[in-house]
Order: sequence, then C-alpha cells, then structure tokens
Amino acid sequence: MKLLVIFLSLILLNGFSSTAYAERPKSEMQKYVDGMHPGWNLGNTLDAAGSETSWGNPRTTKELIDAIGSAGFKSIRIPVTWGHRMGPGPDYLIDSAFLERVASIVQWSLDNDLYVMLNMHHDTGWIFRMKDEYDKVLAQFEAAWTQIAGYFKDYPHKLMFESLNEPRFDDDWNKDTPQYFEMLDTLNKSFHRIVRSSGGLNADRPLVLSTMTASTTQVRFDQLAKTMKELDDDRLIATFHYYGHWPFSVNVAGATKFDQTVKLDLIGAFDRAYETFTAEGIPVIVGEYGLLGFDKELGTIQHGEMLKFFEYITYYGQEKEMPLMLWDNGQHYQRRLFRWSDESLYQTIMAKKGERSSYTSSDSIFLKKDGEIKDRRLKLELNGNELVKITVGEKELEESIDYDVSYGYLVIKKSLLEKLITGDVGVNAVLTCEFSAGAPWGIQVILFDTPVLEAAKGTTRRFRIPTEFNGDRLATMEAVYQTGGSAGPHSWTSYKEFNHCFQPLYDLNSIELTSNFFQEVRDQ
Repeated sequence: MKLLVIFLSLILLNGFSSTAYAERPKSEMQKYVDGMHPGWNLGNTLDAAGSETSWGNPRTTKELIDAIGSAGFKSIRIPVTWGHRMGPGPDYLIDSAFLERVASIVQWSLDNDLYVMLNMHHDTGWIFRMKDEYDKVLAQFEAAWTQIAGYFKDYPHKLMFESLNEPRFDDDWNKDTPQYFEMLDTLNKSFHRIVRSSGGLNADRPLVLSTMTASTTQVRFDQLAKTMKELDDDRLIATFHYYGHWPFSVNVAGATKFDQTVKLDLIGAFDRAYETFTAEGIPVIVGEYGLLGFDKELGTIQHGEMLKFFEYITYYGQEKEMPLMLWDNGQHYQRRLFRWSDESLYQTIMAKKGERSSYTSSDSIFLKKDGEIKDRRLKLELNGNELVKITVGEKELEESIDYDVSYGYLVIKKSLLEKLITGDVGVNAVLTCEFSAGAPWGIQVILFDTPVLEAAKGTTRRFRIPTEFNGDRLATMEAVYQTGGSAGPHSWTSYKEFNHCFQPLYDLNSIELTSNFFQEVRDQ
C-alpha cells in the first residue's frame, strides 16, 4: 500500500491616483456610455451551451427584466451563444424561434429604458478553430452577424452589438501571436462591414469591439486600438473584462486581503484602458467584472475583503468614465426569488459617481472564549464620509460610551463587547455602521475557541477532516510535503486555492480536501 504524506496548515480568520487629464469635450459616444452605469449581465442563460435553462437558471421573464430595471441598473448585457442554434453551411440559418426569443428579451429591456448590449458569446468554441478552418469559421461568423444585424436593424440605438466575447484562438489565453491578432482584426472588420451595410439604423448603431480574450494587457489594447483607427468610425466602443488580481480573485497563494497589490492591479488595468482609448476619444465599457472565485462559491473571498474590492472598482471605474457591467450567472440576483444573495454587495455597487462607501480594516471582531476582553481598534477608511451612527439591531449605540472615533480608528469599547457576548461560539452580534454616503458596513462580533481537527481516513475522491470550528472560520490552507516543497496544484505556492483544493463544510463540521487537490500530489 502506498502512502501520501503531506502537512496541511489551515489558516483561520481570527486573528493612488492616476495621471490627470485636462478637461476635454465629450464625444457623443462617451455621453452614450456615461448613461450605461451600472450594468448587469444576464449570464448563463441564452449563452448556455444547451437550452436557455440548461445551466441552472430559470427561463427569463419580463418580470425579471422589470426587476433589474427597477433595481436601478441602466444597462443590460445579453450574452448569446448562436452556433448550436444555426443550421449547416453554406446558409448557417439561425433558428427563427430562438431569434424571436432573443428579440423578446431585448424588447423587454428597451421597454425598461435599459441600454442593451447583444453579443456572440461562447461561439468562441467554434471560432477558436479559425487557424485550421479559416474559410469555414469566417463564413459562419459572417452568416450569423448578417442575420442578427438584419433582424435588429430597425431597433433604436439603445441596442448595441458586441462583435465577440473574449475572442481567442488558443488554449493558452496569454499567447500574443501575430496570426491571432490578424484573425481577430479580420473578424472585427467583417462584423463592422456587415452591420454598417445592413440598412436601417445599423448605419450608425454603436458597435463594441473586445480586446483579445477581453484582456487588459497593453499589447492587446494596442492591437484593438490599431483596428479601431483603421475602421475610422466614431461610433465604436472598446471593451475589456476585469476580475481582479488573480491570486486574490480566486483566493490562492495566501492572497486573502484587498491590499495594495490588488488595488494597484486594478488601477493599472483601468489607467491603461483610459490612456489607450478614453483619452483618445474612444469610450470604454467594462463588459464583465467580478471575482473569479464566485464561480465556485460566494464565500471563496472573505466577505469584508470582497466588499472593499467592489467598493473600489465601482469608484475607480466611474472616475475613469467606464460603465461597469456586473457578471451575474445567477449567483448574485436570485431569479426565482427576485432578491439579492448579498444585499450589502448590491448596495455597494450601486454607488453613484463621486460617492464612496466607508469601511473598517476588518468586518469581524474575534473574541476568544474565556479570554480577556479589551477595547478593539479598527482602522476606519471613511473615503470622504462621516460616521453617522452605529446600531446593534434597533438599538443605537452611544459615542464615547460604547465606541470612540479617534485618529482614524474606530474603537469598540470593552464594556460594549462584554454586554454583547452570549457565551455561545459563533456570531454573537452585528454592529451596523451607517455613514453620510454609501452602503452601511457590518462588523460581526464573534466568540470563538480553538478549532479542533480529528484524524481522518478517506479516498482521494472525497477526503473529509472532522472539524469543530468553534466559531472560527477558514481563510486559507497551506500544503507541503514532509520532505519539503509545495503539495498540490499551483506548486509555485504552498497556499492552495480555496474551493478548488479544499473547502470548509461548516454545516457538516468538516474540511474537505477535493479530488482536484489529490490529482496533483506525488504519491508515497
């Protein structure tokens, strides 16, 4: 029998301004995109590889689109995958019933006075083969846009077309090959020619072009800018996607905090886009944004750190005149219940231009059971606001008695904490901080004891370690071999990816090591 020997270290939660540009007159297209923030994606729906509901979302209704409009969104992106709804060549006819279905959702959106972005989404699955099937792929791409443009040619200009979502021609998303840039240039120019020559309002309909893979690298910005310059059309809009500094976005390599590294990555991406496009008179839309860890579970990134990310991107995107369109594949707005999974996230992303939310260095105060309780100091990031009040439930706390604000810190008094402790481990109370602007900020008061892990046996398909969390929470996990070196995926770091290599199962009192983890560990 072969044995796998590793050490796992489970880490628990206890415990700039860019270049300023002179005022310049806004182009008509810049004014157009200014009206689009905030935006929302109808993700994992019409873009699903099967039917509209095959990826778990319910059939889209007028009531859902009405709710998005009523929630304060100004634009909607409707991702659509057309390829499997098209017949064989040479005509590649789009199923007429499906086209009408798309049109109904577009019309509901326009009826709500929403700007609408309609695209080709996971069609990259067949467009990907262009390097080997150049003529066939180009013919199908052109057939699709000929039909889409023709169908919607008389729709108002609040409907825009996006050529292709995250275009790529290789499994390596980072490969900058001249041939790939040439193929994307061909597709974008074909798209432009087809739409502009299709009649009706398409002669000057706003058209959106993406960088290769919707990336924010300078070389990919430059290549898209080159295409746009050659097209010489003042009704074009550039787009990219932003999911944050990757280690933070998925919670790997110990990147559990919205720190300066994460912030500077965001600033750099938006500044590059601004300088390449916006400052040159080409408006930019952030067609998707969020955190990649959300694809697995909303708790992949610690809640307070997640809110700080969304607070800053909401602020900075608007400062750079780029509307943001939230990627929502059903995890944020619950389409069956018509409510937000996280109300605090919704309130944060709805901030208006120039309005920021405030927060403290942590959204949790951990108190050790039977330990000494002292005043707790949390750094206060006001972001131009004032603290108006703090409440626990319906009771408003008294400044100088329950808390103090001093030299940039919020001090929660020992006397208040002693009153809030119930004696049971877990969340004992929530302090809600309200400010002169922006979203409220919650601070959980948590009583904890040292977690206890038990010996365990299991298979590499499902290995669970019995765990008494005792009110504490898992932040990350370190895995190393007894003989040295990092164990598991991403061997360049000992800190593994949350909800990919491991996950806490609080309701089941266990920590699970996934099959993904064991697939990339050395035996013996």
